[in-house]
Amino acid sequence: MNEAPNLNYIKELAAGSEEFEQKLITIVKREFPEEKKEFLKNYSAKCFEEAAEHVHKLKHKIGMLGFEKGYQLTIKFEEELKKNEFSQFSKFMLILESIENFLKIH
Repeated sequence: MNEAPNLNYIKELAAGSEEFEQKLITIVKREFPEEKKEFLKNYSAKCFEEAAEHVHKLKHKIGMLGFEKGYQLTIKFEEELKKNEFSQFSKFMLILESIENFLKIH
């Protein structure tokens, strides 16, 4: 995957308001780790419907952080999980790792 997280969409939403931009970043930083943890817990427990619900929540953050192809992949993965299919798992995990690293420095 050659996409990288960025703040372009968040900056666009903030329309120049540094305070609003920081609030959005704070929300993502607070919610992302918990949603990732819950996804992994449910995936490991083979509770794929619940895992799909967390992928759905993560999908919005993936989109907010500038992943266009990653967003589409996440949609596919969410649907796969509902059918107990997992071909997109490793690509999805790369996106999550990329976001996790990005959030550590922002």
